[in-house]
Amino acid sequence: MKLICVVKFVPDVDNFRYDFENNKLIREDMRLTLNPDDACAVAFALKVKEKLAGTVVEVVTMAPEKIIPHMEDLLRLGVDKGVILSDKAFAGSDTYVTSKVLSRYLLGQHYDCIITGTHAVDGDTAHVPAQLGEWLGLNQMSGITLVDIEKFNKDFAYVDVDNDQTYVTYEVSLPAVLSLTRESGYKLPYVRKGEINRDVKSSIYILGREDLGLNEDQTGLKGSLTQVVETYAKQYEKRDRTLVKADNDGVETVFHYLKEKGFI
Repeated sequence: MKLICVVKFVPDVDNFRYDFENNKLIREDMRLTLNPDDACAVAFALKVKEKLAGTVVEVVTMAPEKIIPHMEDLLRLGVDKGVILSDKAFAGSDTYVTSKVLSRYLLGQHYDCIITGTHAVDGDTAHVPAQLGEWLGLNQMSGITLVDIEKFNKDFAYVDVDNDQTYVTYEVSLPAVLSLTRESGYKLPYVRKGEINRDVKSSIYILGREDLGLNEDQTGLKGSLTQVVETYAKQYEKRDRTLVKADNDGVETVFHYLKEKGFI
């Protein structure tokens, strides 16, 4: 099987800057990490590779070239190929343009399944997976908490989806775009000692706007259909807190608090 994982490297949520004039995150010199939902997607793909001989796993991202070390780490974990779509013209792209750029690459590739995360912590619109399905003409399913690896094959996938009040199992025809959540619990393995210093640069490919046949006005802020009207910094109210000891008085205080709030 050929599995392509579409991932995003997101800013460290505790340390980011925002360009309020152009309404976009400033990603230069920003510490990035693999988006949690996307990490689950890659972890699942590696489990499939471990179970099914001959499985090839590719990771694709639209990101600045500074994420190369992160991509190298994924290759050392067992990913076979890393593709970085990187160009200054991509800066400021909304989800519409992001999905267009990603799909332009994917349209020229062979695959049995595309695996992504559902949400990204720096935006949480969950637009891109559904838009990829639309661009590529594929079935797409978000909110996946479990994929039955025993039944996973080139034709079908059986997935459990969180439907707010219950979990629903779906049979999805492949190829499709399957979007996992961090609640799926798939964990990336650790790099083996012998792989830590392995040179994997030859397995990384960097493609720009011209390589994908895109005009400059189709990408970045120029090509983005989403226009942010206003941005503001959220203000958090200071909340009072009471420290109690683990004694009878402390237990009594907690009991009365819970009773006052209606929890008991």
